[in-house]
Amino acid sequence: MNKTRSILLAGLLAGMGLMSCNSGNIRRNPGKIYAPDMTYSRAYDAYTSNPNFADGQTSRVPVTGTVAVGHDLPDHLIEGDTSAYKTFNTAYHFDEAELKEGGRLYMIYCGICHGGELDGNGPLYASGKFPAMPANFKDAKYQAMPVGTMYAAIKYGKNLMGSYASQLDIKQRWQVIAYIKKVQSENGGAPFMMGKTAEAATAVATTKDSASAQPAAPAETAHH
Repeated sequence: MNKTRSILLAGLLAGMGLMSCNSGNIRRNPGKIYAPDMTYSRAYDAYTSNPNFADGQTSRVPVTGTVAVGHDLPDHLIEGDTSAYKTFNTAYHFDEAELKEGGRLYMIYCGICHGGELDGNGPLYASGKFPAMPANFKDAKYQAMPVGTMYAAIKYGKNLMGSYASQLDIKQRWQVIAYIKKVQSENGGAPFMMGKTAEAATAVATTKDSASAQPAAPAETAHH
């Protein structure tokens, strides 16, 4: 009997000991950390000194030959290479959302000079600050201008217009150009085909040619 009680008492004490090990998920002593520098790594702010790199700089340039996620490959245009400008184009497709964004960017960076109506009569010219009128994108000269030439003007600047390469990335430049070309197509310019497949572009051109070939409706004669 005493032996049975001893066993029960030992089991009870063991159970109580095990229960005392449960701290309710609160660890007052985290134990030993094998690699504390990985668990509690030191953070360095951008543009601060960093002893982990040979040049002592925290901010790093991209690895040579790599492109950041969401960015484009650099274009191959060289300033002054007008022959390359004329044939330069894009594979981007421009839906309504892309064109709307192009219009927004145009109003921010271009509208103040070229005008909200793309007629060259922007606020700066209307105020008399410019000695010459900025480009009127509705003019036949600019309606026929290759998109690559427009792209080069944005990237490198042209005449009194400075470069916008730092304000607009590659895709944004094309969005602005697409917006301009879309407005031009609605004001007597060629059909808007930027980013369209060859089949879609042919269909657009055929539709516009067919519409222009339709004879004009005869004018109604007045009855007296």
